[in-house]
Amino acid sequence: MRREWPVRPPGRMRGVARDSGMVTSEYAMGIIATVAFAGLLLKVVTSGPVKAALQAVVERALNVQF
Repeated sequence: MRREWPVRPPGRMRGVARDSGMVTSEYAMGIIATVAFAGLLLKVVTSGPVKAALQAVVERALNVQF
C-alpha cells in the first residue's frame, strides 16, 4: 500500500519563521558597526609604528634580487 505525503504550501515549512530577514534598523546598525570598525582599522594602519612596518615590508619586497 502506497502512502501519500502531505503537501504544504511554499513558505510554510516547519521550523521556518515567517520573518526571516533583517529589518531596516538592523541594517542601519550593521552599517554603523562596519563604518566604526573601518575607521578604527584606518587609524591603526596609519599610525606611526604600523606605517613604518608596512613600509619596511614593501621596500624589502621591492629590493629582492631575482
